[in-house]
Amino acid sequence: MKRVKKKAATDRKFVVALSRGLDVLRAFHPRDGLLGNQEIAARTNLPKPTVSRLTYTLTKLGYLAQVSRFDKYQLAPPAMAIGYAALSNLGIRGIAELHMHKLAEVTGGDVAVGARDRLSMMYFAQCRGASAWSAGLDTGSRIPISTTAMGRAYLFTLPEDQRAELLETIRDRTGDKWPVIYAGIQRAGETMAKYGFTLSAGEWLDDVHGVGVALRMNDGTGPYAFNCGAPSFRFNEDKLINEIGPRLVAMVRDIEAVLDGALAAPKNKNQENKKMTTRGRTPREIEGVR
Repeated sequence: MKRVKKKAATDRKFVVALSRGLDVLRAFHPRDGLLGNQEIAARTNLPKPTVSRLTYTLTKLGYLAQVSRFDKYQLAPPAMAIGYAALSNLGIRGIAELHMHKLAEVTGGDVAVGARDRLSMMYFAQCRGASAWSAGLDTGSRIPISTTAMGRAYLFTLPEDQRAELLETIRDRTGDKWPVIYAGIQRAGETMAKYGFTLSAGEWLDDVHGVGVALRMNDGTGPYAFNCGAPSFRFNEDKLINEIGPRLVAMVRDIEAVLDGALAAPKNKNQENKKMTTRGRTPREIEGVR
């Protein structure tokens, strides 16, 4: 919450109460189930009396549902509607999924695409590989920027000044772990410069290896980042560099080509309708690519 206090002190338009209310909603993660005020307070670093008032208000507004038997809360349908609306308007999601499914089938790894959420990357689409293995991640899951291939791919597509600012924030949050984390980020940068993708081999989870590639939209949205990962016994570093990484790069370039076509202004209405029909995408999905 230090960041909020600093911003509130310097930005007169910043509404601290709204920020805290949204932090309460953000405290709920996939597969969490119910959360009580004490758990929410621990996750948000807000005083428990403040959390109690916020959960009461959010319940009255319909964004939280209280389970009286346990004196705990869960997200209610109006809160989920916000997330669904966001997903529906992410045109890249609908366009990318077919390509992601193909890569997952060919490699046997899990393939995902995500966007930044503070110091994490949040999945907004995922395709599982053929193996029974899974890291337990799904749409809405968060993974750290600093130690994952997806996060590092995002990091190295940022302008230098924004990357430096983000790295400074990560350094402040990681404390004694920073030297090891930064060494991994530097190695990822070298891999990115040499091969066009980033790599994380056991640096996030000991038994998970993966590669990452970022995509920056022509309209200025994003950047987004893709990953492809699997257990270390399936994806050793040699396979990541020589097979999985190049395949992920090719997939992202293919998605870029489709997006460039979707973003091009159609010559007439008939051509626009034909283009949408051929790709099997709904108008809503195409409109989400701006």
